[in-house]
Formats: sequence, structure tokens, C-alpha cells
Amino acid sequence: MKTSLILTLVGPDRPGLVSAVSACAGAHGANWMESRLARLAGQFAGVVRLEVEAASAEALERALMGLGAEGLKLAVVRADSAAAAQPRLARLELVGHDRPGIVRDISAVLARHGLSIDALETTCESASMSGEPLFRAQAELAVPAGVELAAVRGDLEALANELMVDLGFEEVSGSAG
Repeated sequence: MKTSLILTLVGPDRPGLVSAVSACAGAHGANWMESRLARLAGQFAGVVRLEVEAASAEALERALMGLGAEGLKLAVVRADSAAAAQPRLARLELVGHDRPGIVRDISAVLARHGLSIDALETTCESASMSGEPLFRAQAELAVPAGVELAAVRGDLEALANELMVDLGFEEVSGSAG
């Protein structure tokens, strides 16, 4: 029987960190299933899901925690590897002048409608013409059964008008809501 280990890690960025994690996983027969890794403010940050035989999970967990000697702060959580039913998926894209609270306001609308954020990527960059800070966000969202996407879209569009941002929202899989 397989089990998943979800590993979160943060530490000073340097070459070889992914190699150290993957070598540890490989030494215990684990399979690297998915990850989100990034360099943020000079720090390496990541979330990794490894799948391993249940009998090897504890030894792998101990070995992963030993990577603290590499300068990484780690946390490991076990999760069931059984595939859950795939929810409907939607995609949200947003761009506008940066200001505090954009993520808070958008995520509040999503939570109110019961949508979960499967993935969120944000950046702040200089606008090409004015040089002003421009905020961009892309999110993949899990949409529960019975949620009417038209209602979600309406609330998101009203908020986008209030925030003065451009927003795109579309279903990417499942039946229309």
C-alpha cells in the first residue's frame, strides 16, 4: 500500500537543494509525484508530494527531517494516496495596479462560494508604459458540485470593478455550472 508524504521546505537558496531532497526520496524508494518550488526573496521555498510504500514512510520521514542539516526548515505530513473524485476545475486570471488586499478580497469571494484554490501564482512587476507596480495572479480552482459558476463570476466581476482590475474566470473541466 502506498502513502503520500507532503513535504514543505524553506531555506537559503543554493545549488543542490532539490538534488538533496530527491536523493533522499530515491534512497527510500519514493516517487516524486508533484511539486511547487520557487525562489522567494533569496529563499528556496517548496511543497513536494512524494509517494512511497507505507512500510518505508517512517524511515523516509526521518531521513527527510535530517535535511535540516542542509539549512532547510522542513515539515512532513502524511496523506492518503487514494485518488479522490476529480472536482470541476476553473481558472482565474487577474491583472491590475498593485495594492494591498487583492488576494484577501478575491480569496474571500472564492471561500464564500465554497471554491478551493488548488494552485495560486502571483507576481508583482513594473507596468510596461508607466513603470507602476502591476499585480498579476493566476489560480486553478476546485469547484464543488452544485456551485453555480455564474454566481461566482458575478461576484468576482463586481469585485474586479471595485478593485479596478481585469479579471478572467472560466471553467476548464466538468459540467457547466
